[in-house]
Amino acid sequence: MLTAFHNKKKYVLGLQMEETKENLAYKGVVERLTLGITRILESMPGVVDVRFAERDPADKRSLLSWEQKNGCILPEDLRDFYLTIDGFTLTWSVKLDNECVPLGSMVINSVTRLCPLLQPVSVFSLPNAPSLADLDWEDSSTERAPDHTAPHFDARSRIFELDSCGGNGKVCLVYKNCTQGVVAQQSEIWFLDRSLYWHFMTPTFTAYYRLMITHLGLPEWHYAFTPYGPSPQAKQWASLYQPLTYNCDSSPAESTDYFRNKLDPTLAFKGKSKTPTPKKKQSAQCSSGATIKPQGNTGKHSGAKR
Repeated sequence: MLTAFHNKKKYVLGLQMEETKENLAYKGVVERLTLGITRILESMPGVVDVRFAERDPADKRSLLSWEQKNGCILPEDLRDFYLTIDGFTLTWSVKLDNECVPLGSMVINSVTRLCPLLQPVSVFSLPNAPSLADLDWEDSSTERAPDHTAPHFDARSRIFELDSCGGNGKVCLVYKNCTQGVVAQQSEIWFLDRSLYWHFMTPTFTAYYRLMITHLGLPEWHYAFTPYGPSPQAKQWASLYQPLTYNCDSSPAESTDYFRNKLDPTLAFKGKSKTPTPKKKQSAQCSSGATIKPQGNTGKHSGAKR
């Protein structure tokens, strides 16, 4: 009996140790995958409920099926990402008045949800029904770099949604200069705002992924790469939870400090300290000289009288 009991106890302890090793190994993978952002968020004041969705890697068959279906070759960095984890979801909240308010959200759609932005026209739709292709026109008033021409809503571009941004826009994987029947290979990351205007973000998926981690998934952080920037409410959240240091020369908003109030005490309270002005000193000297002159005059008058 004792021998069987000890053997059973050793077996249970062995299972617990294996489970502990697996948890530590998984935490190490998550730590490297999230670049340590979970620890940074948990150390911030007021941040609660940091959640990272556990997902299995995507198999190569599903990636190959996606490429054959859409006529595009996934970029190598995005392919490696999907072979590590099939999609990415990290959310965090803040505690306000004993209530948890969802705030940060970092999302990368899985392979099955990497759907085309332009869905095929249904056979039941009207012949003259409006579509996004009707909005495809060249804006000559906006200057762009030659390599950053905006994508088109027609067959010239193949666009796939990476993140819906909570309804504030869409982050898309874009293949430009496409030809029907030819497999597209070169891709970029673009942001489509709510007014259906395109904004270039990064040339590679890896650069965008780091950018997403850097901005902590704050609301409307993508609008920092637009000429008009985020909303005032989003700026207030960003002032409380400042994104990690990042400098981008191509961004219209070069620094996230542009909306902060900058106070210089030496200038704001300059008039508080009263210092004697030169005019007062001159008046004091004149008054002292005036007191001396009457004495000399009195001496002259006295001499004259003598």
